[in-house]
Amino acid sequence: MANHSATKKDVRQAAARRDRNRYYGKTTRNAIRDLKATGEQKAYTEQLPNVVSMIDKLAKRGVIHKNKAANLKSKLAKKANVSAA
Repeated sequence: MANHSATKKDVRQAAARRDRNRYYGKTTRNAIRDLKATGEQKAYTEQLPNVVSMIDKLAKRGVIHKNKAANLKSKLAKKANVSAA
């Protein structure tokens, strides 16, 4: 266990960041899942910018890697383009 006050504070901060990152990560995964489950094209294209924004924010915060964010966005955009064609 931490003995110094600064280390104790760091433990508290890390726990808060971990909880926050888990919340945002899970919320984004649920949004991606819901987007993929959307059957109609119009609803998909309306929801896509919001989900892409959520993914970008995760990458900006360092919750996920920037390449993973790019891969996720690419897959979602590809599905939108295939559905539109």
